[in-house]
Amino acid sequence: MKHPNMQSSVNEYGETVTQIIHFSSGNKRTYHGVLTNTIKQGQFTKFKLKSGAMLLINDNNVDCIEVFPENNLDN
Repeated sequence: MKHPNMQSSVNEYGETVTQIIHFSSGNKRTYHGVLTNTIKQGQFTKFKLKSGAMLLINDNNVDCIEVFPENNLDN
């Protein structure tokens, strides 16, 4: 399913990125293959991964998100 481009500034890094999400609890999680054109923000930020998985992140529990470009030659 194709999602509309939400014009997220993350799109500047290419079709896929790696995100490290830092949670308020001190935990952090790394997600590879985030499809930038699927990012939708709200109470829960939603996005899909290249693997087909969808993640929903409760924004209230996040301090910051680091974004890194990936090699997009295979996209």
